[in-house]
Amino acid sequence: MTGSTQRLRGLAAGAAAAAFLSLGTAAPTAHAAPEPTHATTPATDCALPGGTGWTDEGHTTDHTQFQQPLGTKHVLMLFVDFPDAQAADPISDYYRQLAPAAQWMKRDSYGRTALDITPLDRWIRMPQDSTSYGFQRGITFEQHEAYVRQAVAAADPYADFSRYDMVYIVPAKSASAITFSPTYLYDPTSAGITADGKRLKWAVTFGQDMWHWGYKVADHETSHTFGLPDLYAFTGTDYHRFVGGWDLMGDIAGASPQHLGWERWKLGWIDDPQVACLASAGHRTVRLKAVESPGGTKIAVIRTGATTAYVAESRRAIGADSQTCSTGVLIYKVDTSTQTGYGPVQIVNGNPGATPPPGCRALDMAAFHSGQTFSDPATGVRIDVGVSSPLHDEISIGKR
Repeated sequence: MTGSTQRLRGLAAGAAAAAFLSLGTAAPTAHAAPEPTHATTPATDCALPGGTGWTDEGHTTDHTQFQQPLGTKHVLMLFVDFPDAQAADPISDYYRQLAPAAQWMKRDSYGRTALDITPLDRWIRMPQDSTSYGFQRGITFEQHEAYVRQAVAAADPYADFSRYDMVYIVPAKSASAITFSPTYLYDPTSAGITADGKRLKWAVTFGQDMWHWGYKVADHETSHTFGLPDLYAFTGTDYHRFVGGWDLMGDIAGASPQHLGWERWKLGWIDDPQVACLASAGHRTVRLKAVESPGGTKIAVIRTGATTAYVAESRRAIGADSQTCSTGVLIYKVDTSTQTGYGPVQIVNGNPGATPPPGCRALDMAAFHSGQTFSDPATGVRIDVGVSSPLHDEISIGKR
């Protein structure tokens, strides 16, 4: 789910991924030097400003409200039960379910972001029944903040919150009323939550859906604290019509869940020299290296407006994308003025007639192959896919 800067708004239930937003820095780690792109246009000419005032795909994220996505994030994991839903199983089961999120984030960010997750080794009893907190799709910001505040207050005698950047709050399995996993983003205009002299700005409150989505729900929700929007649809019946399984912010359980190259650029996980930019009429050839592998030119961006662009990247069946449904050049449209849940990223399906294998959707077959061409007459954009190798695709991009 997502919300305005002040309050939360409900989302469609059902197949939609469990994401919900209710309303800080460390040095990046070392990484391999990128291959030269021989760019004729500065990458910054293709960086688009945010246009929603909230989570979006723009490069102008407000890092007083959203967490800086570089360096080590120290996370305190709390385990809570309730008067009406008391814990009957060991904390270690819950920690093991979510702990792999740290390794996933490290690999996805090329080592630039680390989650240092510290579990508080005890059950914390919440003061109210689990059914009283309003964990349904219409939960309000006030209800969510009250839940976080009570969990922090109950844990405060046992933990020093001044040591942590954010909090994970994990409910007992018996608390069936705590259904899904909202992300708490603080409201800078309110008193908020303070513990041990530190303002608590960011928290993920897990629900029972963590047992369905697995540890990647922690990576999805933590990415909201970095300013990323939801890429699945809030309306309609096909919740994954925009990006399918091509990004963690869409379908958490998708076959190709690694963050899109555009988002990696926004987050600072790839650098400007790894971006080939075409901001005006022209033409150039780009050799893309698969986003799943460090180094190289990661994305080609063709700017089409004040808040719009087409992006091309190379995807391969390696790393977290080892189960991908198709490989090749992924092409998508970015609109940084489009709100979370309404299609800020839309994948172009290069193979609309393909029959998806079991476990794949039609859009999961979207990657373009050698010899294929994408063109958009409305913007004058054309992308021709040339030769490929195990980790690279050569493309020709142009704009009238």
